[in-house]
Amino acid sequence: MHDVQKFKSVWDALEDDPVRVENLKLRSVLLMEIAGKIRSMGLTQAKAGEVLCINQPRVSALLQGKIDQFRLDSLVGMAHRLGLSVSIEVAA
Repeated sequence: MHDVQKFKSVWDALEDDPVRVENLKLRSVLLMEIAGKIRSMGLTQAKAGEVLCINQPRVSALLQGKIDQFRLDSLVGMAHRLGLSVSIEVAA
């Protein structure tokens, strides 16, 4: 019989480094919110690129969820450009 491991998130299952796990969780949330906002605004990839100050291939990568191609600070900037408010809660 196999031992079944349970994880709090998919990132905990994929990464051993807890610092990287937290970074991936934050980037994932931002990436999904940004993609959702682009879609809800009905922006083309070209127009979204103008608003976000990135090129169309980067918008495509964002909409495809290619999380490894985006740093946290870049995603915060993109969220801000779309009018989203970003905050981080720190708990002990």
